[in-house]
This record gives sequence, structure tokens and C-alpha cells, in this order.
Amino acid sequence: MNLYVSNLSFHTTDEELRKLFAEYGNVTSAKVITDRETGRSRGFGFVEMESEKDGNEAMKKLDQKDIEGKLLSVSIAREKPTRNNNRRW
Repeated sequence: MNLYVSNLSFHTTDEELRKLFAEYGNVTSAKVITDRETGRSRGFGFVEMESEKDGNEAMKKLDQKDIEGKLLSVSIAREKPTRNNNRRW
């Protein structure tokens, strides 16, 4: 299950995000999204949980939880829209 996590502290690392969610099950991946130019966190990320059960439990327990003075928002991630690179203008 792929989860979208927003309102992260700008100091949160991939490993910290992984550890936070690992309390609720096996984490396949955890990634804080960074700005391409500055490398600074953009305040959101994605966590992939091994099972839907673990993902739902993590979402239930961590949504609106205060982490480093910020209320996390955790939801099911939407699929990234596909880009049509064959478009001709």
C-alpha cells in the first residue's frame, strides 16, 4: 500500500520516516521529496507498506499525529498521471 504523507518537518529524513512507519509493519520504501535545485525537503513524502493491513493501521494511527510540532496528514497515495511524451504541437 502506497501512502502519501504531508506536513512533514523540513528536517525529517527518509530514515526517520521509515522508522516512524515501521512501528506499524514492514516498510518497503520511504522517501521524503526534495527540491531539485536546493535539495531541501518539500515537506511531504511517500511510504510504501508491504501489506494493506499494515498501511491502514499506520494511516489510522499517524494521521493528525503531532510529530516535531506538526500534524501529519497521511492518506492513500494517488497514482501518478502518465505523461504523453508523443504529443505533437
